[in-house]
Amino acid sequence: MSKWMLWVLLTMLTGNPWVALGLMVVIVFAADHFTWQVLPSPVRMLKRFQRAGHLAGVILTNPHERRARHELADIRVAQKRYGEAVDILKPNLEAGDDDVDTLYLLGVAYLGAGDAQRGELLLDEAEKLDADFRQGSIHLERGRFRLKRGDMQGAVKALERFCTVRHGTVEGRFLLSQALAEVGRGDEAKRMRELAWREYVVAPGFQRRRERKWAWRARPSRPLMYGALLALVLGGAGWVVREVKSNPPTYGHGYYDEPPTAAGMDEDMGD
Repeated sequence: MSKWMLWVLLTMLTGNPWVALGLMVVIVFAADHFTWQVLPSPVRMLKRFQRAGHLAGVILTNPHERRARHELADIRVAQKRYGEAVDILKPNLEAGDDDVDTLYLLGVAYLGAGDAQRGELLLDEAEKLDADFRQGSIHLERGRFRLKRGDMQGAVKALERFCTVRHGTVEGRFLLSQALAEVGRGDEAKRMRELAWREYVVAPGFQRRRERKWAWRARPSRPLMYGALLALVLGGAGWVVREVKSNPPTYGHGYYDEPPTAAGMDEDMGD
């Protein structure tokens, strides 16, 4: 609703809804950059897009360039284009790359593409090589995708393990609260959401920026309060604009009946 009001206000100011839309996008991203930093960085997205294009060209020229394949698959997973990531990275595994990085990344790609059996199997192999790889990322991805496909008991098991390995995680505790609620452990789920918020409050600034959206999902009253405040401000600004447009300043108070012009002022001085 706040974005709608912002668009309406900018349309009234500019007189062009498309210009208002462009300005709104700029304002929203600029405000987020200097405040909450929840939205993705446009600059980072552009650089990632350019890097992906370069890597695709390298692979097209040399299909056996495994390092480029791994990096491009990592970008595609971050973009949630999991099927493409599988096609890009699978030749590396077939060529003998069975390191933990490759097994983990391909496992996540398979899970995202909907092939849970292959994905879980690859993560099993990655876990054998390094059970706490990237501070428990294997357990986090297991829990995330198990939660999505309805395996709540499995999600609870994986996410509990993740929270044990990565202390202070807000995302992991929020996802665990969702899984706990689904298996009927409501009191534990509520306590886990409260713990997620407490972890967020005491976290350093860089971690709060990274996990802010999970903290707000754990305590949705906070973003709703910000949204209500923004809506109030925009509503007041819109009222001022409407009042100015409907009651423009008048000049018929005695000496001038309309806004003075340079020529008129010269005439008056001549008289």
